[in-house]
Amino acid sequence: MSPLSATTYFPPLNILAHGLKVSNASINLTVTAYIIFQGLVPALFGNLANSLGRQPVFIIGFVIYISASVGLALQNYFAALMVLRCIQSAGTSSTVAISVSVAADVSTHAKRGKYMGFVTSGTAMGTAVGPVIGGILSHFLGWRSIFWFLAIVVGVYMVPLVLWFPETGRNVVGNGSVEAQRWNRPLYNIFMSLLKRNRITAASIQNTTLEATNTSPPLYKMIPNPLETLKLMIYKDVALILLHNATVYTASNTITASTPYLFSKIYHFDVLIINNRFLAPLLSGWLLDWNFHRVALKSGISIDDKRSQSMADFQIERARLIIALPMAVLGAAALLCYGWVLEIDRPLSAVLVLQFVIGLSVTGAFKVMNVVIVDYRKFFLQTSALPYPEDPATATAANNLMRCWSGGVANYLIIVMINAMERRWCFTFVSLVLLVSTSMLLVLLRYGPGWRKERTAKEEV
Repeated sequence: MSPLSATTYFPPLNILAHGLKVSNASINLTVTAYIIFQGLVPALFGNLANSLGRQPVFIIGFVIYISASVGLALQNYFAALMVLRCIQSAGTSSTVAISVSVAADVSTHAKRGKYMGFVTSGTAMGTAVGPVIGGILSHFLGWRSIFWFLAIVVGVYMVPLVLWFPETGRNVVGNGSVEAQRWNRPLYNIFMSLLKRNRITAASIQNTTLEATNTSPPLYKMIPNPLETLKLMIYKDVALILLHNATVYTASNTITASTPYLFSKIYHFDVLIINNRFLAPLLSGWLLDWNFHRVALKSGISIDDKRSQSMADFQIERARLIIALPMAVLGAAALLCYGWVLEIDRPLSAVLVLQFVIGLSVTGAFKVMNVVIVDYRKFFLQTSALPYPEDPATATAANNLMRCWSGGVANYLIIVMINAMERRWCFTFVSLVLLVSTSMLLVLLRYGPGWRKERTAKEEV
């Protein structure tokens, strides 16, 4: 829902600017504000999800989102558009971090690539179909229909969410053996427990109450602290991962943000098909799990796919980053070619092929780094020096903070850069930045394991 809400908004930007009587630059500010809030709000909601649990924070976010979407469909002023887009972003942006957290809660590191692949495929789907849906709705029903559509979709989705979605937060239900408190239970479970109440003895009621009391999170942990996100950036390896991931996301975002402008200018597409591009299927999750087992076998480590293991000497960088490295290099090369093909106005088919390659490589590298961020939080279960133990939502929120803010700046500047530098040199610059950033992966491969051991030694002292 977060990327779908962002990308359905792209096709009618010119119509919105004309209808609200503001400039295109002003309308672009609403896009930038949305992306900035995508990075800012998860720092609050992600930390709250680790205390209260995943399910209630999902519901809170979606209620905020539906209210903002209805307001957007009814508003007539630019100021209201700006404010409500920020609120809409606040409501849905946390879903990315919490969805990743759910995948981390229920998966072992040996299968995490596959689980994360399933989860992040939703992000890719929203990015891919959003412009098409937004173009069709705005063309036939007007731009207001986009926000009605988003409100209805989330309203329908909340029905199974509220009825059946189980709580997975480790601080709330442990490994699943601890009974969740009432606000963390789906309605179906609450209803079934009420039906069985008469068959529960007084002794079992007392034991259940004591268990729930003993396993409830302390009150101070239930107060969200967004500063926990910023603390992660003091670690050298974590900071390099976050910085590289932000660069990869920004490079990908330059394509999405500039496509409406370039396709309209070069190919004279109308609002219906503008920004309609192919996105390669995500293979990174399967590659990650395959390489994880390959590195473990080579290191003489036996992997249990169904249980979490403590493997303090396992080289997680070699198991993960070796997949991201060639993807990022291929993406940089494709971005370079993309700018030069656009400059000489080559056929649309050539541009779409390059967008496909960029989607496969740059997006694939981004998804790999998302898994690495979660691994750094949960991989070394017996290591007290973990930067953020048992805290996937905060770790993912830190990733969102870096990537969304850098992506928001790029979204605002990319058209200015294209006009000032020409298409070829603009995307040449983007590809070079991505290539330089990729060198951080080499640094992590070389020094990452040593930095972790150094942290462990300091903690033990």
